[in-house]
Amino acid sequence: MPPNMAGQPSARKKGAPAPIRRDPLAALRMSGMTISKPYLPLEMVAMITDFLDATDMVVFARVSRKMHELIYRDERWVKRLKAMDVWDEGYEARERAKEKAGKQQTRRGSTIDRHLVNGKGRPAPGISINGEAVNVYTSPAPAMNKPVDRFDIINLSEPEAPTGIRTTAETILDIYRNVKSIRTQARQEYGHIYKALNKYYKNVLDAAAPERSLIFASFPNPEERARMFTHVRTFARSDFSPGPKARAEVLQSLINRFGTSALLEFRSGYEYKDIEGRMKQYAQVMYILDGGQTGVNMFLSENKLLAKKSQFGSVTDCVDYSLGYGQLSLERVQAWFDRLGEAYSRESMIIKTVFPHAAKVSLLFLEKIAEEVLAPFLTALFADARTRSTTIYLRVISGSLQSTSKFVQDYALPESADQAIIDRASKALVKLFEPHLQLYLDEELAYFRQQADNENNRWDKNRSDQAVSTEAFLMSGVNRSADKKDFMSSFKKVIMMPVNILPTFGTKASTLKPEIDSMRASRSTSPHPRPTSSALPVSAPTDVLSAKAAIITTRLASMISLMSIEVALNLTSYAKTSLERAAQFIALGGTPGQLARLTCSSIFIALVHALGDRHVHSGFDKAISHLSAYNPRATSTSPTTTAANSVTDQDLFSTTPLTTFLDLVNTADTIHQMLTILFEQEILAFKVCTCDDFTSPILKSKRHFESSLDERVAAGLARGIDVLMEEVEYLCSTLQSPNDFNPIIEVFDADSITSGRANKRLSSFGANDIDISPTAPAVRVIELVGRHISLLQGVTEKTLIDVFISEVSQRLFSALCKHIKRQRISPLGAIRLLSDLTAY
Repeated sequence: MPPNMAGQPSARKKGAPAPIRRDPLAALRMSGMTISKPYLPLEMVAMITDFLDATDMVVFARVSRKMHELIYRDERWVKRLKAMDVWDEGYEARERAKEKAGKQQTRRGSTIDRHLVNGKGRPAPGISINGEAVNVYTSPAPAMNKPVDRFDIINLSEPEAPTGIRTTAETILDIYRNVKSIRTQARQEYGHIYKALNKYYKNVLDAAAPERSLIFASFPNPEERARMFTHVRTFARSDFSPGPKARAEVLQSLINRFGTSALLEFRSGYEYKDIEGRMKQYAQVMYILDGGQTGVNMFLSENKLLAKKSQFGSVTDCVDYSLGYGQLSLERVQAWFDRLGEAYSRESMIIKTVFPHAAKVSLLFLEKIAEEVLAPFLTALFADARTRSTTIYLRVISGSLQSTSKFVQDYALPESADQAIIDRASKALVKLFEPHLQLYLDEELAYFRQQADNENNRWDKNRSDQAVSTEAFLMSGVNRSADKKDFMSSFKKVIMMPVNILPTFGTKASTLKPEIDSMRASRSTSPHPRPTSSALPVSAPTDVLSAKAAIITTRLASMISLMSIEVALNLTSYAKTSLERAAQFIALGGTPGQLARLTCSSIFIALVHALGDRHVHSGFDKAISHLSAYNPRATSTSPTTTAANSVTDQDLFSTTPLTTFLDLVNTADTIHQMLTILFEQEILAFKVCTCDDFTSPILKSKRHFESSLDERVAAGLARGIDVLMEEVEYLCSTLQSPNDFNPIIEVFDADSITSGRANKRLSSFGANDIDISPTAPAVRVIELVGRHISLLQGVTEKTLIDVFISEVSQRLFSALCKHIKRQRISPLGAIRLLSDLTAY
C-alpha cells in the first residue's frame, strides 16, 4: 500500500525493523540556524594563563581536569623560578650526588629496619597497665602518597599563614637560599616563596612611602629592610600579569628613596667619623640594595684625601738646593710618595672596615687617586726634569716608576691579592706612564747611543793623538834640508853615472873600487833599531829610514792598545744602566711592555755595534794592517855568522808582532765574555728574549759579532804565520852554509891559477871529522818556532792552539822541503841532513 500523501506514515508491517529516528535539530544544524560553542586551542589557553596571578592560576585549575593538568605542569612554575634566578638543576644535582656519596661512605650499620620484628612493630618498653608491663606494638607510619601543596593549604581569603608553615623573619630573609631545584617540586617551591613575599609585594605597591610599608613595620633593622626590598624586587620578576613596567617603576622609586636616606646616613657617618657605627651599617644597606655603588661613588668623590692633596707638596718641593743649585732629588720624590702613602693607608683602613667588598673599593680608590693625584704630579715632574737635562729626565722617570710601584705594592694591594687584582693595579700603572713611555724610551735609546759614540770617539781621538805625537817625536831628529841636499846630490850622481863610468885616457878602473866598497860598507854597517819593550826609543832617529823603522816598531809594540778593557767596561756599564731602567716597564705588560722589550733589544744591539764594529773589529783591522806592512828586515839587522857559523842571540828574530797580536786576541776574548755575561744577566733575566728564539735581532747581532771576531782572529793569525815563515826562510837562506850538506869541497891552488895551470886539489874528511849535530839554521828555526808555539799556552783556547799548531806545521814542512831542494847534498852531508830532520 503506498504511503499517505498527506505525510502520515503507512502502517508498519508485522516483523519489519523499526525505522531510524532522526535528530530534529540535524536539519537546523545543516542550515546553520543553531550556534555551537567555540573551543580555544590549548596553546592559546596556556599563553593566557601565563598572565594570571599565582592565586588566580590555582583557582583556574579547579575548572576542569584539563585545566588542572595545564596549570600544574612543572615547566610553568620552573619558568617563574628561573625569572627570579633561583632555579639551577645542575647545581642541585651535583649537591645531592655529593651528599649521597658522603652518606654511603659514613654508613656502617645494617640496612634492616630495627623498628620491625617479623614484619610487626617492636614493643615499646616502659609502658605498664595496673603495674604489669604490657607490650604495645606500634605499626610503621604510612608513607605520604601526596606531597604537601603549598597552594592547597593557602587560605585565599586571609593573608595569614596556615598552621604548620614557619613564616618567621629569619625564614623570610633566607627564603631564596632554601629553594631546592628539584623536578616535580617547582610548584611547591614557588608556593613557599609566594606565601612568604606576596603580602609584602602587594603592600609595597600600594604604599606611598617606604616608611609606611609593611616591611618597615615588620623589620626594624635597616639591613633586614634592605634585604626585604631586594627580595620583593626579585619576586616582582615572577609576576607576569599586565602592567609590569609600571609596577617596576613604583617599586624602584620606593627602593631609591630608601637608598637615598641610607646614603645620607652614610655621608653623615663619614663626616662625623662614625666609622664603626652608621657608616659601616649603611654601607652594608647600600651594598644589599645596589651593590654599594652609590656609597662607593660618594666616598670617592668626597674623599678627604682628594680635598687635602695640596698638603703632600708639589714638584718644587722635590728640588734639592743643598748643592748650591736646584736639582731634582729622587729622595725628595720618594718622600712625597711616603706622605701620600700615610694618608692613603688611613683611607684604606676605612675601606676595609666599612665596605663589604673592600678589595673592589680599594681598586676603585687606587684608580681615583692615580687619576686625581698621581697623574698631575708625575706629569709636572717629568716636564720639569726634561727641561733640566736628559740624564735627570731618565733617572726621574725610572725612579718614579719604582716609587709608584712600591706605593701600590705597600699601600694599595691587599696581602692576599689574587692575579685579577694585581692585573687591574698594573693597568692603573700603565695608565699613569703610558702617555710618557714612548718619549722616554726614545730618549733612553738615543742617550745610550750618544754615550757609546762619545766613548768610541774619545778612544779614537786618543789613539790618533798618540800616533801623531809618536811619529812627530821619531821624525824630530831628521834634518829635512840635509836630506834634501843628500837626495839631490845622489840624484845628480845617478844622472851623471853613465858619463862618469865611461873609460877615459889616464883613468884606471880600480879607482872606482874604493867608492863602491865604502858604499857597501856603509850599507852593511848602518844601524837598524830593533823593537824593544818600550814604545819609544830613548833618542829620536837621525835619518828617515831609521825613523820609519821606528814608527813601524812602535805601531807593533802599541798594537795591544788598539783595544781597551776600560772602554768595554764603560760601554757595558752604560748599557746595563739603560737596560735596567727600560726593563722596568716590561712588567707592565701589554703594549707598554712590548715597547720596553723592543727598546731593550735596540740598546743591546747598539752595544754590540759599539763594541764590535766600532771598537773590537776596527782594532783587529788595524792590527792586521800593521802585520801586513811589517817587514822583519826593515826592523832588525841581518844575522851575522861567527867563525863557527852560529848566530848570536841578538840576531834572533823578535817575536813581538805575533806576541802582541795574541795579547790582542786575549783582550778581545775578555770583551766577548763581558758581553756574554751582560746578555745572561740582563737580557735573559728580564725576559727580553730567550735563548731558543733564533729569529730575535739580539741573537742575530750577537752571532754576527762572534763570527766577525773569529774571522779577524783567523786573518791575524794567518798573517802572523806568514811573518813567521818568512823569518824561517830567511834564517835558512842566510845561515845555511854550502858545506853543511856537502862537506867535500874543491880548493884551487893560487900558484897554478897565476901560472895558467888549474891544478885541482881535493881535501877530504875522515870519520872522526864528521859532525852529526844539527846545523845552526835547524837549531835557530826550532828555537824560533818553539818560542812562538809556547806563546799560545794559557793565552787562548785549546781549539785555537790546535789550529795554530796544525797550520804552522804544514807551512813549516813546505818551507823546509823547498829549502832542502835548493841544497847540494853529498853522501857524507846526508848524515847532517838526517840530524836536522830528526831535530825538526
